[in-house]
Amino acid sequence: MSATDDILAAAFRCLEAEPSLRGLGLAVSGGGDSMALLHAMAGPARERGIAIRVATVDHGLRDGARAEAERVARDCAALGLPHEILDWTGWEGRGNLQDAARQARRALLAEWAGRHGLEAVALGHTLDDQAETVLMRLARGSGVDGLSAMSALRREDGIAWLRPFLGLRRETLRAWLSERNLGWDEDPSNADPRFQRVRARTALQELAPLGIAAQGLADTAQRMTMAREALEALAADLSGRALRLRAGAVEIDAALLARAPEETRLRLVSAAIGWIAGRAYRPRLASLQAGLQGAGQGRWRSLSGVMLAERGGRLWLCREPGRAGGPVAADALWDGRWRLDPPPAEAEAGGLRLGALGAAGLAGLPGWRDTGLPRQALLASPALWRDDALLAAPCVDPAGPFAARIVAEFPYPTLPH
Repeated sequence: MSATDDILAAAFRCLEAEPSLRGLGLAVSGGGDSMALLHAMAGPARERGIAIRVATVDHGLRDGARAEAERVARDCAALGLPHEILDWTGWEGRGNLQDAARQARRALLAEWAGRHGLEAVALGHTLDDQAETVLMRLARGSGVDGLSAMSALRREDGIAWLRPFLGLRRETLRAWLSERNLGWDEDPSNADPRFQRVRARTALQELAPLGIAAQGLADTAQRMTMAREALEALAADLSGRALRLRAGAVEIDAALLARAPEETRLRLVSAAIGWIAGRAYRPRLASLQAGLQGAGQGRWRSLSGVMLAERGGRLWLCREPGRAGGPVAADALWDGRWRLDPPPAEAEAGGLRLGALGAAGLAGLPGWRDTGLPRQALLASPALWRDDALLAAPCVDPAGPFAARIVAEFPYPTLPH
């Protein structure tokens, strides 16, 4: 097959993976990979009656970025595609810049897609990006999940994130653009050795004499993906037999958990921690093992914003009270996961706040022990307040005027409540 055939076949396969797709977003920075995405996806999507929108994220971090985004806008106008520039203004000059920019970019694109009713967003990552990711994660000592790297299709934030070019080389896309006199911009940060990805790219060239090349690393990622799917199935099976969700906390049968292989135990507990604390990343392995060991001795341990302890043959995980979010409007999302259901009527909402029950609220509910829930779990449960007056504590009194629900789904099957 020619490069053209490969690229168009990748575009068609991507769209065939989502047969009911009606709205598709393209994330286009102006670099070679994303410009190939723009020009290769537009035709096949139109043939299927799929509405396309394009977005460029301007991180505001270097001169020239705005001009590049505006060039993308002009190319989109020539193709008859609506384009929007999304501005990131959240960098405070601290921490890992590339990680912060990546997370901000994903959040901006997710908000943009939701605003326009787009079911999917396509990204221009290539086989070279996949290989560099595997190499960087090897350097961090990542396990199976990390080494499975990027997925061609991932569902998150209610959106299907598509990577049609994961099997294609960067040079192939650029050659295809050049043959058609289609231009792109080179981001100078892609040659800046301060960034780990740039160093990984250089290291791949130096490793070539050893036979360590991009294709082999990408093949490793594919095999690790198969291994991860098998491990996920084991964790899902254990969860369905051993785990219950209780008022935003997680209760796991300690005996069943102890009999499972260590990888399965750690995977299930990590998923519970991520669900409770709203974390995208798993705790470090050593911290997770130490936390579980301490919890098994009956002591409450803090890990990644979550408290865990074994009580009466059950491992309990709940939100750490001191890490729960501050009060918000009664009809808003609290602590990244709780909503009142139904929310207070607009006329009633003035002065009402949704926040943690806390020690003061729990002290006014002498029957809380009847719930069978640990005190730690209830301290960080949602409550409706007017100033210092407690109006409702849905997790303690489910028969009250308001219920509370968690918007995030647990990633595995669970036992009934």
